[in-house]
Amino acid sequence: MIRWEADGYAAVFTTRLGGVSEGPYASLNLGRKSGDDVERVDENRRLACDAAGADVERLALNHQVHSARVLRAAGARRGEQADGLWTDEPRLPMLALTADCLPIVLVRTDERGPALAVLHAGWRGLLAGIVAAGAEALGGGGLAAAVGPGIGPCCYEVGDEVAEPFRAAFGDDVVPGRNLDLWTAAERALRAAGVDDVHRVDRCTACEPETFFSHRRDRGRTGRQGVIGYVV
Repeated sequence: MIRWEADGYAAVFTTRLGGVSEGPYASLNLGRKSGDDVERVDENRRLACDAAGADVERLALNHQVHSARVLRAAGARRGEQADGLWTDEPRLPMLALTADCLPIVLVRTDERGPALAVLHAGWRGLLAGIVAAGAEALGGGGLAAAVGPGIGPCCYEVGDEVAEPFRAAFGDDVVPGRNLDLWTAAERALRAAGVDDVHRVDRCTACEPETFFSHRRDRGRTGRQGVIGYVV
């Protein structure tokens, strides 16, 4: 697991290592809709939450649809269509799932008190404004963020229907040639939303089959990693 250190918060980007799933889902697959055995997925979620110091019985997550919708989390609430969750309630863990898209965690760092959001950000979500919606949910200003592992510009070839709106929104250099730099696009979206402190993992899920699941590399038959975050 990859931990992001932020005072007053716990945030962990998971990998595919350390779980009980087998085959293309080996081993720490957190996605129940991936095709994996759901009992194994539930055990993987328990293992991941234990490692993150989180209560799996309270874990909140969405039915992700590549939107810009960010909801206030409620303990154990799952299945609403959205791609972000936020809370200012202590010890309420939230999970955003990914398998090439970016897991992003946002935290409040000023005198307003702690609050945290987790986001699932692929190309559709970035263009739709998921980052700005996450920052707005936390009240804007005084924020820090971490961008976790996702498919890198080394591997993410896109067509003109994706490249052109990204160039318009984030600058020509986010699509060098035919490949999209989601990492830089996400950082620019965060800074445009008023987040001055941005941390990037910059590890490509497609390049590291031993460490990460990748929807594109594995042609859809793969597991899900993600980010677990909560206010301490």
